[in-house]
Amino acid sequence: MSQAVRPFVQIELRARDAAGAERLLAEAYAAGAAGCVERDSEGTGKWLLLYVEADRAEAVGRALRAVAVDSEIGTPEPVPEHDWAQEWRAGLGAVVVSPRLVVRPSFVAHAAAPHQVTVLIEPGQAFGTGEHESTRLALELLDAWLARLGRGSRVLDLGTGSGVLAIAAAKLGARRALGVDLDPVATGAAAEAVRANQAGGAVAIVTGAVAAVAPGGFELVVANLLRREVEPILGDLVARLAPGGVALLTGLIAADRAALAGPLAGLGLTVVEERARSDARGERWIGLALRAAPGAAV
Repeated sequence: MSQAVRPFVQIELRARDAAGAERLLAEAYAAGAAGCVERDSEGTGKWLLLYVEADRAEAVGRALRAVAVDSEIGTPEPVPEHDWAQEWRAGLGAVVVSPRLVVRPSFVAHAAAPHQVTVLIEPGQAFGTGEHESTRLALELLDAWLARLGRGSRVLDLGTGSGVLAIAAAKLGARRALGVDLDPVATGAAAEAVRANQAGGAVAIVTGAVAAVAPGGFELVVANLLRREVEPILGDLVARLAPGGVALLTGLIAADRAALAGPLAGLGLTVVEERARSDARGERWIGLALRAAPGAAV
């Protein structure tokens, strides 16, 4: 039986400059936007056309209005299915993260290499399929640090979105992975992904705030969140680390590095690895691995 295609809307945006366009896109994607067409406008301006699943349009609109300085935000308009849904689906492929890990939608065929695990994530309401640079950085760091720490680590995925990081952690050998998100739409999608990947024995998904998670129980905490989302909860995040544990922060752009240096040092975190990837617009995204002091009270 064919599956119904979710309806999409399009939202037209006009930003004053490239930096303004980047802010709008970052907030839109974090709120659930699925894709974007972008071109230069008059002068230094940018014209953007966002594609959003209809039931995420209100959330995306709120996120855009919160940062829309000198920008114009259009009214959501319905998009005929053939204009977007199928083209978007056709443009997706398998994301080969490493010799140990590949992420793909179920409709994309990929022959996994020996000892390479596959995470199935359906594109949809929850951001995080491995295509975006920040998610790719999170997957790369997660893969590398689970290999270093060995099997049996406990992983906390804050802002789990599609659940891709929690599921990947379990398939890469984590003893336990807990995905937490404030958005029930995201946790619903993540729970579906856990079932599709037959990962329910090692992965739990919870709707709520990090403060509801018992402290001190995780060797790895990963947060693929924008700076404005992660900075207010850094103390809560660090408190969930076991002594000597590692926090993986992605969703950050290069300019965030200096701004976070003081808060991170104040929490006793030391940067032990940094990675970067640039997107198609030239924005440089960074991922940080930070270690808590052994035996420190955090």
